[in-house]
Amino acid sequence: MPSATIKIFLAHGDPKRLRTAELSNWTGKAVAGPRSEFDSVLAREESQKSGVYFLAGIDPESGRGAVYIGEAECIRDRVKGHLEKDFGNHITYFTSKDENLTKAHIRYLEGRLIEQAKQAARAEVKNSQGSGSRLPESDREDMEIFLEKIHQLLPALGVEVLVPTIAQAVAVTELATLTCEIKGLKAKGHLTPNGMVVLAGSQAVPNERPSSQKYPWPVNMRQKLKDEGALLVKPDCLLFVKDIEFSSPSAAAAVIHGGHANGLTAWKNKTGKTLKELESL
Repeated sequence: MPSATIKIFLAHGDPKRLRTAELSNWTGKAVAGPRSEFDSVLAREESQKSGVYFLAGIDPESGRGAVYIGEAECIRDRVKGHLEKDFGNHITYFTSKDENLTKAHIRYLEGRLIEQAKQAARAEVKNSQGSGSRLPESDREDMEIFLEKIHQLLPALGVEVLVPTIAQAVAVTELATLTCEIKGLKAKGHLTPNGMVVLAGSQAVPNERPSSQKYPWPVNMRQKLKDEGALLVKPDCLLFVKDIEFSSPSAAAAVIHGGHANGLTAWKNKTGKTLKELESL
């Protein structure tokens, strides 16, 4: 993804309230805000244009992140019909300042965005299916560029539903692969911009440490991963059956160790250097 300059305007000086975002040399524009300010977000002139929108939040039943992605020729009118979706506590919409987004364009964008959000697996996508649209080759390429800009702006506005759960390693080299070993079991992973990824095929100890009774987070996370089918119970270990991202190396190590662990010393590269040693180089 190319470098870019983002201009974010805080309408009230508060980064959590109404804000707009633009990229240099791009005709698109984003508007975002919390549910408490939907009225002012939808009162803006941009909301009367065609575009795509994201209603994001937490599903009250599952406790997982949730998102609804839609398209509309008038964003204001369409979003007002979605206010009954109680998970949607944040709205972000994208329009074009030159008003060149046609119905076919926004249907194409919606279909691609739903597809990408499902692949990212960071939130439950509430759409039953995307509309999608076939476009001439030149229009399709234009919309792919528009998509790229959405990918750049959306996380800057606090919505990460398009960011792959397994973000690309900061440096894709053999040294970037780290190992966490305990009691003859081995887990592999790498750092990401969001924390630490434990790779599929990694192993974790089957039993929790006594200290986990005082600090139960690793136990709760292990159970959550078991319930989701991401961590399988084997006779001699727990097995990661898919890549899982954690918020930090210590959080990943704690799940692997079955209790509190220092990720800076638990993770090592192939030469035996700990993450703490690598970060001090």
